Amino acid sequence: MRYLLIPLILALLAVPTGFAYIHWSKSGPGAGLYSRHWSPDPVQGYWDPDSFYQSPDSVQGVFEGEQCIQCHEGITPGIVTDWRQSHHARSDEIVYCNDCHGNDHQQLVLPTPRICGACHEKQHSEFRDEARYGFPSHVLAMERALDAPHFVDKPKAEVQSCVQCHSVATKCDSCHTRHRFEAAEARRSEACITCHSGPPHPDDETYFASVHGQIYLKEGDGWDWSKTLKKGNYKAPTCAYCHMDGGRHQVAHKSLWKFGLREVNPHTSKNQVLRQRWIRLCSDCHQEQQATQWLAEMDRERKQAWEKLYAAENVLKDLRADGLLHPAASERPPYPMDWLDKIWPRERIGFFEGQASAFYNVSGIERDYFEMWYFDNLGAYKSAAHGNQAGVAEGHQRLTAALQQIEIRADKLRGLAEAERKAGIRSHSPAELWLNGEYTDHNREHN
Repeated sequence: MRYLLIPLILALLAVPTGFAYIHWSKSGPGAGLYSRHWSPDPVQGYWDPDSFYQSPDSVQGVFEGEQCIQCHEGITPGIVTDWRQSHHARSDEIVYCNDCHGNDHQQLVLPTPRICGACHEKQHSEFRDEARYGFPSHVLAMERALDAPHFVDKPKAEVQSCVQCHSVATKCDSCHTRHRFEAAEARRSEACITCHSGPPHPDDETYFASVHGQIYLKEGDGWDWSKTLKKGNYKAPTCAYCHMDGGRHQVAHKSLWKFGLREVNPHTSKNQVLRQRWIRLCSDCHQEQQATQWLAEMDRERKQAWEKLYAAENVLKDLRADGLLHPAASERPPYPMDWLDKIWPRERIGFFEGQASAFYNVSGIERDYFEMWYFDNLGAYKSAAHGNQAGVAEGHQRLTAALQQIEIRADKLRGLAEAERKAGIRSHSPAELWLNGEYTDHNREHN
């Protein structure tokens, strides 16, 4: 009996101990799982106001809204101009500065979703609802960034470019420009492509290369953007029309392929529900059969992409098995917060082994695979999702070329290893070069 009780007691003790540890780890000067291991730069107060914003102490006193306007007309007239054109200023019950920022000038706050949600309860509730779909989602974007080991490992100056987009989780002005907060601005695709652009998520170039995007570029400036996101109001769909249909502030409820970063089974009951949501939306303008066919074409594209990605993974795993990845994991600086990496250094290959975090401090051929998975793969997927057939073809050409280069590079590594074996040459360990150096030493001291 005791052999059963001892494991049970240990398990019962482990659960509260785990919760206590997580609570302790999040109680440092930073935020997230590694809060005790980093301190925020001042700009972090603007990316994550609830956690880090500090009110200026240049002015003292408690003021009402009219007084704020009188003063800021001289100090920041552009802000006042935007506010006067907003619904806040033109509504029957005027929303003044102090309603969002507070009255006490020494304890001002920057508006966050929590503050905006006090009035905009429906939108805030929908936004928060994204969390139940997991990553990727806007509401979990900041958590996703701060809980990544490399956020602590790399100097803060290098990760601020990440956080300024991930701050969509912590402030509404990522989509609604302060202080106008016009829905008409947020309905335009430019509001989204501020962040959704570049190799990891080329939504901008794939959308604008599609027929929908071409119509938008040619005619969009003449559309009435004050109209709601409903059938018949827009000639072609925008980012918001498809992903926030009807004005819904929840963009994760139709996420079929999880950003294109992992393979999923399109035939699960959950995915069937998501697909029906897309078909209903596309049927605003197209035949239901056509929408169904487009989704099937995207499934085929994903299947082809993952066949190439798995082929590349197999090449890397074979090299790892034969000890031919240089520098090996034991010869690289581990993530400072990754205790398992220090005890059991191992090259992480593929999504399920942690590919999402293995993009630096890796060997050249592993980096080649990362770019294939994160850049070429997503270019093909986003093109398929946005109806850019030329982009699909180009993306798969890049995937094929990347796979071929990885295979060629692997053959060279094997050839070199064989030549060294025959010549009786022992491979030189590059550990000293990687484990020490100006960049690595700076990281240790200035994370």
